[in-house]
Amino acid sequence: MLSVCSSFYAPLNCVIFQDSPMLLDTSTPGCEEKQANVNAVPEYADDIHKYLREMELKCRPKAGYMKKQPDITNSMRAILVDWLVEVGEEYKLQNETLYLAVNYIDRFLSSMSVLRGKLQLVGTAAMLLASKFEEIYPPEVAEFVYITDDTYTKKQVLRMEHLILKVLSFDLAAPTINQFLGQYRGREEASSKVVSLSLYLAELSLIDSEPYLKYLPSTIAASTFCLANYTINKVGWPKSLVQLTGYTLESIMPCVTDLYQTYLKASEHAQQAVREKYKTSKYHCASLIDPLPSLDQLL
Repeated sequence: MLSVCSSFYAPLNCVIFQDSPMLLDTSTPGCEEKQANVNAVPEYADDIHKYLREMELKCRPKAGYMKKQPDITNSMRAILVDWLVEVGEEYKLQNETLYLAVNYIDRFLSSMSVLRGKLQLVGTAAMLLASKFEEIYPPEVAEFVYITDDTYTKKQVLRMEHLILKVLSFDLAAPTINQFLGQYRGREEASSKVVSLSLYLAELSLIDSEPYLKYLPSTIAASTFCLANYTINKVGWPKSLVQLTGYTLESIMPCVTDLYQTYLKASEHAQQAVREKYKTSKYHCASLIDPLPSLDQLL
């Protein structure tokens, strides 16, 4: 039985998935998590990277938007994203679906004030949209109503979906941390442990809007890869990725430092869905890998 309970945000209390009518029909048997790999066509990899770097500026949320929200807080957003991590795992959605949903949420909240009682509705509609965009077999609308414990109706979810589309001007193909990581690990041929640890660190960055909304997805992806590579191999930011991205170690160090602090304190965070997800063998028990004592040798 999976439940989500929070003292910050009442509509998230005790959402039960066990008896979901479509739970067994939302994934394809035998399918593993897709890993984006633009390097399968290496002659286009640089052009794709350049295009994604241009698009990430267009699809970027406002870094300080929460200061203008009258009724919700960063803690409430963290609870919502933590819940979406569990939803993604329960319904076996692609990791990219989670990243897209969080992007839609942050861009929507950058433009619209939302009452706390409607925040989960925004998250649910964003996950529905991301599923339609990314999944081969997205869950039905009724399923997204069910996961809110019938807090909202199908009509409310569809209305919110329409509003999000309108606010985002139907720009749903947002570059994500996950997409950039696919490029980086393909170019550098990273080990499976480095890949899993970088994915873990990347999802940790989704939970807290501060300080990570001030960084571009490509920068966060570079920082997660650098920190994971350093943790596993004692090697930092490789020259091949400096060449691809134009990022030097010095330019990404502020983000690497923030990410390292998040990594150190992950076990103490109020939201633990990401840590639980990455304890599994599927991700090489990445969340059980201890951070190094310091970054001194990286600098």
